Amino acid sequence: MSYEYMLFGAITFVLSILFSMGGAGSGVALIPILHFLGVDFTVAKAIGLFAGASTTITSSVMNIVRKSVEYKFVFPIAAMMLIFAPLGAYSSSFIDENIVKFFFMLLLFYSATMMMFSKKKALFHAESNITLLVVGAFVGFLAGLLGVGGGNILIPLLALLGYAPKKVAVAVSFVVPFSALGSFATYASYVALDWNLLAVVALCAIAGGYIGNYMMHFKLEQSHIKKLMAVILYLLALKMLWHFYITLV
Repeated sequence: MSYEYMLFGAITFVLSILFSMGGAGSGVALIPILHFLGVDFTVAKAIGLFAGASTTITSSVMNIVRKSVEYKFVFPIAAMMLIFAPLGAYSSSFIDENIVKFFFMLLLFYSATMMMFSKKKALFHAESNITLLVVGAFVGFLAGLLGVGGGNILIPLLALLGYAPKKVAVAVSFVVPFSALGSFATYASYVALDWNLLAVVALCAIAGGYIGNYMMHFKLEQSHIKKLMAVILYLLALKMLWHFYITLV
């Protein structure tokens, strides 16, 4: 195994442990780190999606086995994300990469702020099938465009719309694989990928996610973990912002 595979695998493993302990996917951090290490941005998005899908599928299956999935709630979101995530991923090939990177930077700031400060209190009570369809379409397209599973966008958005946190958590673990796999398949159709590297990253993501989920059962203060995750995302966002600054100057 090459040094590059070992490095990317180790990074994926550590991030997967940390972010799964905080109840989130690691793709949003993995993508910019891989890009900073020299991986093409679109390829990094595809790798992040594949890693995210590998870890979330296990959670989805477990929730189905436990019969904790409320299908009436998740199907409208999953259907829209399955349609619009590939459209977002395909649209990415026609949009200037710097524009996509700029929106990804905003996503990093948004995700970090939600982890650091948000109490996820409802601002509205717009619980309806139409709301779920619109949310699924919006989040799916944006997730596909940026190359993320969409959970870090979907969780706070549904909470702000008045949906119960536990219900939202189960729903997101169910629908994210639809978005991630749909987007990944689209990127894979027009980007050259190293399948051996994808296999290494996926295995490390699954192992890290399993360990992180196991460690959640210990008496660890999740708010502290989320603050650490937020700091990492803020640093990545600031590095991207600095890159934009020196490019313009």
